Amino acid sequence: MIEKEIIVNISSGLEARPAALFVQVASKFNSHIYVVINEKKVNAKSIMGMMSLGVIEGEKIIIGADGEDEEQAMAELIKFLTDTKEIK
Repeated sequence: MIEKEIIVNISSGLEARPAALFVQVASKFNSHIYVVINEKKVNAKSIMGMMSLGVIEGEKIIIGADGEDEEQAMAELIKFLTDTKEIK
């Protein structure tokens, strides 16, 4: 199991479209993946859970992954959240 705190660098935060794309990336992996913000923990593969967090640009979140492909999952999710390109 691994956890990492990161700062979200998506200009629109994790609103509808970026949240859906994040869930798509997380869903590619077999590992259990979750996101924590302000002591609220949600399944990263749940669109409703992710949208309920209301993550905005510049916010610190914790991503956790537990499973056989946790390292790869963590790397891809961190890249998604910290890459400065615009999500379209």
